Amino acid sequence: MPPYKEEIRRQLEESARVKQAFSDELVARILQFAERSAAALQAGGKLVFFGNGGSAADALHIAAELVVRLRTDRPGLPAIALTVNPAVLTAAANDYGFERIFSRQIETLVAPTDILVALSTSGKSPNIMRGVVAGRERGAYLAALTGETGGELRDKVDLLLNVPSSDTQRIQEAHITIGHIACGLIEAMLFPKA
Repeated sequence: MPPYKEEIRRQLEESARVKQAFSDELVARILQFAERSAAALQAGGKLVFFGNGGSAADALHIAAELVVRLRTDRPGLPAIALTVNPAVLTAAANDYGFERIFSRQIETLVAPTDILVALSTSGKSPNIMRGVVAGRERGAYLAALTGETGGELRDKVDLLLNVPSSDTQRIQEAHITIGHIACGLIEAMLFPKA
């Protein structure tokens, strides 16, 4: 029988190594993201998340932590993931093409007071890139969670949170870690006594 326990231990250690490799600069950018998000929420804006596949699930997860709660009971915070409505997704894909499933929604839902958060391990998915362009046209603040290089998103967003890895699994695990940290900071900033 193969040594599955050793494989489990190897993967746990690799996941921990990626998170321990976060640079001071990346930690500072995570704090900047939380501060900027808290300020946008205080000013009446919302956070809008979008991604494909596992990143779509991560977008849903992070938005849920803001709308419902992470650690403390407090009022809900306005956050949405652009993958929640299959009717909109399939209509946009059918009528405009898969590359516009996010941009069409961003053109409709995003305001200059909002923060648009793209999640992409590669940083180069065409529908993510078009969404970022639409967000720029709407005047939103643009953040991206990516892998090590940042891909094409590197030069297209205001704030890049690029995980120091090229392994999709490790990147997505780190994206959720960043999401949890940011949501906890946002809660602490907006509800210090909760």
